[in-house]
Amino acid sequence: MTAPSPRPTRTLHPLVAAFTRFVVCGGGVGLASSGVLVLLHGRMPLVLANALVTVVSTVIATELHSRVSFRSGRRGWGVHLQSGLTVAVSYAFTTGALFCLYALRPDASALVQQGVYLSASALAGIGRFALLRMVVFGERAADGVREPALGKSAVAMAA
Repeated sequence: MTAPSPRPTRTLHPLVAAFTRFVVCGGGVGLASSGVLVLLHGRMPLVLANALVTVVSTVIATELHSRVSFRSGRRGWGVHLQSGLTVAVSYAFTTGALFCLYALRPDASALVQQGVYLSASALAGIGRFALLRMVVFGERAADGVREPALGKSAVAMAA
C-alpha cells in the first residue's frame, strides 16, 4: 500500500493576491483613521482633525501599499505625491457621484446616499488599485522604461 500523494495546493493569481492585500491594508488604515478621528473629536475642529488624519493615513497607506500590497522597492516623496493624487481623484469621483445624486434626487434617503457613496468608493478603489499598480508602483527596467504591470492573462481575468 502506498501513501496518498499530497494534493496540489492552489495559489492565488498574483493580481488577486495583490488586490486582496490592497483591500486589507487600505481597509485597516481606513478603520484606524476613523477611530483616530473619533478620538480627536472635541480636541480640535473636525475639519482640521479630518485633514490631519487624511494626510497621515495617506502616508501610512502608501507605505503599506508599497511594501505589502505591491511589494515594490519604490520609495520617496514622489511616490507619496503620486499616491496622494490618486486619493484626490478618488475624492473628486465620490464627491461627484453624490453631487449627481443630489441633483437628480435631492430628497434621497440616507440608505440611497450610502449606496451611491459606497458604490462610488468601490469603483474609485478599483481605479486607484489599477493606477497604483501600473503607474505608481509599476516595475521599471534599468533604463527607466516601465515593464507591463498587467499581462494578457491578468486583463483576460479582469474581463
